[in-house]
Amino acid sequence: MKRGARALALALIAVPAAAQQRPCDPQVPLGPSHDLYCIELIPAPGVTGVSGRVELSHQDGPFTVGVTADGRSRYTLIGMLAGLPRGQTYVAWAMSPQMDTVIKLGEVRDGKFVGHDLALNKFVVLVTAERSASARVPSRRLILRGQSASTRLFPPDLLTFSAGALGERGEGGKHDHAAGDWPMVPMPPGLTMLPAEMALRPAVTPYLPPTSDTLPPVRRSERVRLAHRDTLRLEARVVRGGYAFNGQQPGPLLEVTRGSEVVVAFTNHLPDSTAIHWHGIRLDNASDGVPGLTQPPIPPGGSFVYHLRFPDAGIYWYHAHVREDIQQELGLYGNLLVRAADTAWTPANREEILMLDDVLVGDGESGPIPLGRESPTHALMGRFGNAFLVNGQPNYRLAVRRGEVVRFYLTNAANARTMNLSFPGAHLKVVAADAGPFLQETAVESVVIAPAERYVVHVRFDRPGQIALVNHVQALDHVFGRFFPQVDTLGVVTVLPEPIAPDFGPSFAALRRHSPPLAAIDSFANRAPDKTLVLMLEARDLPPVTERLMQLDSVFFQSVEWSGTMPMMNWASTGRQVRWILRDPETGRENMDIDWRLPRGTPLKIRLVNERRAFHGMQHPIHLHGQRFIVLAVNGAPTTNPAWKDTVLVPAGSVVDILIDTSNPGHWMLHCHIAEHLSAGMMMHLTVN
Repeated sequence: MKRGARALALALIAVPAAAQQRPCDPQVPLGPSHDLYCIELIPAPGVTGVSGRVELSHQDGPFTVGVTADGRSRYTLIGMLAGLPRGQTYVAWAMSPQMDTVIKLGEVRDGKFVGHDLALNKFVVLVTAERSASARVPSRRLILRGQSASTRLFPPDLLTFSAGALGERGEGGKHDHAAGDWPMVPMPPGLTMLPAEMALRPAVTPYLPPTSDTLPPVRRSERVRLAHRDTLRLEARVVRGGYAFNGQQPGPLLEVTRGSEVVVAFTNHLPDSTAIHWHGIRLDNASDGVPGLTQPPIPPGGSFVYHLRFPDAGIYWYHAHVREDIQQELGLYGNLLVRAADTAWTPANREEILMLDDVLVGDGESGPIPLGRESPTHALMGRFGNAFLVNGQPNYRLAVRRGEVVRFYLTNAANARTMNLSFPGAHLKVVAADAGPFLQETAVESVVIAPAERYVVHVRFDRPGQIALVNHVQALDHVFGRFFPQVDTLGVVTVLPEPIAPDFGPSFAALRRHSPPLAAIDSFANRAPDKTLVLMLEARDLPPVTERLMQLDSVFFQSVEWSGTMPMMNWASTGRQVRWILRDPETGRENMDIDWRLPRGTPLKIRLVNERRAFHGMQHPIHLHGQRFIVLAVNGAPTTNPAWKDTVLVPAGSVVDILIDTSNPGHWMLHCHIAEHLSAGMMMHLTVN
């Protein structure tokens, strides 16, 4: 452990946790990042005795990250001002650094003010003294000013930097990380890489499964309906182009009814050990599928019998739980739909079940980029793919009639990518999350879905023509300090001119309200957390160019790293150099040394603190096995529209409070669902007595 990391660990031990903590509150070690989410307002020259702060508050909604359909971060500005001289009119403004966009936040005075919802990548906040509150642009005396953390991004002197990075150690020697016969990882279009970065290679053996023509070709997923007490025979084996369950990618779509129990007789025909985790299902602990905790790993040629029960309706999935960065990436995953007769959602004309994924392939005909045999590659940010798949296939297609309402069950099976999905030109509303309906159906512009998350979305297509399913984000060019749009098309929906019957337009417009997932949720909002986890990173023996660029990069972290725009450094960082950490600040224990004992039947409030001062800060989708929980707050802002979940996205530098329903006894895993982070150590276990 480096000296700075050790000092930080000591600082985080035995720090009392406040019930609620906002970014602009007095700073504490276990609070949200003041640096990223609070703007200090500085008096203009000649102005004295005046001060202010502006919080970039999380917007209440179905997701832990606020974002527009085109990928810009969205916040509600909450300000606090003091010392403004009386007798004048003051107006607050937000604008882009180039001042080509000016947004009037409104008249302000001493005390608290709530301004506009804001969606700018980089911006400054001004308070001016104006003749009247009707001023349309700032034109009089400047009183206070401040700037978002993202405005600190400036391009370094590339020639000086790259020469220095290479000259310090040379291109070879100790820090030459070339190993094995690696093809070149593809570069995102329009990005510039330094020469020292282009020389990097992972220091592990490249691995891909055999591609012989004698192997069976992969087949598309088939739907299998299982009745109570049915037995499913499932096998994992090598197919042409990867791994598959029963020869299918994704594996068979399993459909069951709530309350039923089935048996899965599994056989492993892979060259490596494996196990199956039944993600999100509150099943018996012995069938959870975690080698070393609930079962031994299943060796090649071995078998295991899983006994599954389904107490909750919803969309779930199953996937390999040994070296997910390899086995899941190569195709070992499938969906599981649990139906209930009493679903109270607004009606839809049809259903579509979509498993979303991205895979990393080389330029031209070089095929997939290999994976790390002894340890994962892409251990810093996770393996971002450059080819998108829907249900294992590129170029998803669907034809609907005008006015048709489609219920989409969405599952993100990608190793690392958080997606911002939309159907531009269609209307969306979010109905349910991982394990149950939202308290209130909500109209949205887009759906933010992290790895392992699921959402049920209703989409109404009322405009004839072609409507794309897109992932639209704002990626960050770390070298030139700029945001740029990335739009990936996952599929196309053709809307035919013939009208649909029946027309569910009126019921679609109604945002139905459901029963709250848990009574007395509000009583936990102002209670201090029962347990806290700090999400951190340690790194060692990284090449000098990686360390230097990462140090520069730490001036600002996006709340979500939407795209793999540091491809060479990320690719060359292995699980031997990068250790992702879950730390209990009360005991100082980390990862699998943590062994929480929780009482059964007593809801527990857990605080997840994504440490801003980590070597590299990024979002973490945290998954808890065998239980369900509610998101209570993000950066101290309460959530008013809860739903049962089992995976929550914790943005960079943020604090997320969850309330766990500890009703299912057993030994359970909690881990980051970025596959490379999990394989690099980011996991712990807890026991519900």
